[in-house]
Amino acid sequence: MAYIEINQNQQTRTAVVLPNVSSKPSFSDAESKMAEALGLAKAINLDVAYTEIIKLREVKPAAYFSKGFIDRVKPIFESEGINLLVVDASLTPIQQRNLEKALKIKVIDRTALILEIFGERAKTKEGKLQVELAHLTYQRSRLVRSWTHLERQRGGAGFLGGPGETQIELDRRIIDDKIVRIKKELEKVKKTRELQRSARKKIPYPVVALVGYTNAGKSTLFNYLASAGVFAENLLFATLDPTMRRINLPSGKEIILSDTVGFISDLPHELIMSFRATLEEVLEADVIIHVRDMSNSDNLLQKKDVLSVLHNLGLKNIENDNNYIEVLNKIDLLPEDDKKYLSETTSRSNNAVAVSSITGEGTPLLLNMIDKKLSANFQDIEVKVNAADGKLLAWLYKNADVLSTQTVGELIILKLKADTATISRLKNKIQIKTLD
Repeated sequence: MAYIEINQNQQTRTAVVLPNVSSKPSFSDAESKMAEALGLAKAINLDVAYTEIIKLREVKPAAYFSKGFIDRVKPIFESEGINLLVVDASLTPIQQRNLEKALKIKVIDRTALILEIFGERAKTKEGKLQVELAHLTYQRSRLVRSWTHLERQRGGAGFLGGPGETQIELDRRIIDDKIVRIKKELEKVKKTRELQRSARKKIPYPVVALVGYTNAGKSTLFNYLASAGVFAENLLFATLDPTMRRINLPSGKEIILSDTVGFISDLPHELIMSFRATLEEVLEADVIIHVRDMSNSDNLLQKKDVLSVLHNLGLKNIENDNNYIEVLNKIDLLPEDDKKYLSETTSRSNNAVAVSSITGEGTPLLLNMIDKKLSANFQDIEVKVNAADGKLLAWLYKNADVLSTQTVGELIILKLKADTATISRLKNKIQIKTLD
């Protein structure tokens, strides 16, 4: 069966169905789950002509849905000119193939749709390689299907374009060869990233990482704080490749602010594994900022999904970490009473702040909170600097809190309050005395 190509001038007529299996309750509100599925479809520029939330007692092994459902929707799809069905669930290769045969249209599941979006969004070399690896890993498990042929796919392993048909053995060999090649290239990128991390450690700029559910407003907040001009739109997965900018805190201290890929419920395993190297930037961060969309009725479930991914990365019990900040975003979209309640509640917290990344309300409080978090790791030290070394003296005044100075001959003795990164940098230059 041929792929359906996405025509830039004509959107693909699409049906989106959400199975609501009674034995596996997901969102408390199926409408919210459907809204997210439609957001995913919008992100890939699909023309959704039909939607339905389908209550299921059980999943059918052969085609996921019952024959009755297939017989009912088939004429509807034909009359609406629908040629793509998106099932917001995980389909087995057999279920996907049988649905395609029965409906005579292209069928993709939630994982394939998210992978397709990532394929569109990836811009950097590393991002493209990670997405392609995820695509290939996913496709390899679906070689029972006759339409897979990697040699004739459109630019970089998409699901919705490029027809072709070949033997399973040939496909498997092509996939395996590509996976080996991509992993080698990613290993090179990983080494480059490690060198970049080492370079950043030598330059003592603390790293502050933004994390959160997709479309929570991370990139909008990033742009407001860093004036970065990063692509930010009301789309799921608007940002894929990590971006970093240097900004100044109220104390004058400089930090590196990092914007990362958004998380989502049921994030495909292939993507978690492929993007682990990118997400490991979060592990290196001095402060982690969890951005939440408080205008979304499912924000507590979204929070749970984000914390689950962070837990899988190795950040267990992150909520109780002193370097964790929760940003309650989009308060400009809340009723005035809710907005007032959040602002009053967070005013008594050391780990939460209510903000609007659009208007900037609450962002000064956020910057002050980051300042305090970083200062909590400061130590009192004493250093001796040659009075003629104006460059080092200027650097110390810029990157540490100078508590006192004393001139002794050609030396200036400074008592400082400095963070771990600054102290590490200084150890390579001058002798340091730690003060109790």
